[in-house]
Formats: sequence, C-alpha cells, structure tokens
Amino acid sequence: MASLLVLVLIFIFNLIAFALAMAAEQRRSTARVVADAEKNYTYCVYDSDIATGYGVGALLFLMVSQAVVAVATKCLCCGRALHPGGPRFCALILFLSSWVTFVIAESCLLAGSVENAYHTKYRTLFVDNPPSCQTLRKGVFGAGAAFVFFTALLSEIYYISFCKARDVTIAKEPSIGMSSYP
Repeated sequence: MASLLVLVLIFIFNLIAFALAMAAEQRRSTARVVADAEKNYTYCVYDSDIATGYGVGALLFLMVSQAVVAVATKCLCCGRALHPGGPRFCALILFLSSWVTFVIAESCLLAGSVENAYHTKYRTLFVDNPPSCQTLRKGVFGAGAAFVFFTALLSEIYYISFCKARDVTIAKEPSIGMSSYP
C-alpha cells in the first residue's frame, strides 16, 4: 500500500511549486525608458524583481518533491525487484514520463528566473533611438507551472503504481505432483 505521508508530501511540495510559478508569471519584471535629469541620455528602469525569487523557489520545491519520490521508490533501480505485470510496466512508463516533465519544468523555471533577473545596463544619447529594455516573454513561467502540474500528476500516479507493483502477492497453487489422486 502506498504511504499516505509520502503522497501528502509530494502533493504539498508540488502545490507550492505550482503556486510560486504562477505568482512568478504574474509578477514578471517590466521596464520603461527614462531620460536623465539633464535630458542627455535615456536608460531603462526596471520595477520589482520578485518574480526571479518566486521562480527559484518553485524550482527548489519541485526539486525537493522529485527527491522525495526518488527516495521513496529507491529511484526504481535499487531495492528488491518489482513483480512482473501491468503495474510494473505502468511504473516504468510513469517514471520516465515524470522525469521528462520534471526536466522541462526545471528548464522553464530556471530560464525564466535567469532572463527575468537580466536587466539592460546601457544607455543611449537622447537623439538616438531609445534603448531596448529587454524583459522576459510572457508565458515562460506559465509553461513551467504547467509542467510542474504534469510532473505532480505523473509523480503521484507513479508512486501509487510502484507501490502496487511492489506489494503484489502471488497466489500459491497446488502443484500437479502433490495433489491428491482419487
């Protein structure tokens, strides 16, 4: 039977990671072009940089959640062998799928956090074109949040399937040579 404590831990860590990724999407940095006091130069002014912290927090909570699953299932490669059958096949497919979605989610969250933290530092003369104030594209943290959700779903089902394949009992049948013959 699957441990309820492990399922609750996985759910809570993934829920926090999803909420932080959505908060990061809502609080992405924005920029505006401002002229200096003497009106000789223009430069970029960025607002709050809290989305970077939210993105890194989501990345860390997702990593902890995946570590909890890996430790609880002994990463599918250590420990005793799983019994053959449907649950073992499902566990293997879900294991691979959850790691693929995990890598995609981590990539989106890391790239979003790095790009959101980057601020253009140059300035231009007032007569030239205004500087390009680079900001993070809309949807990077949102894609990370979507893949956090998929990772959460696949990890939970993987853990349940793993436990089902681990705890299968094989019914003992009487052998032909040992049965009574009337």
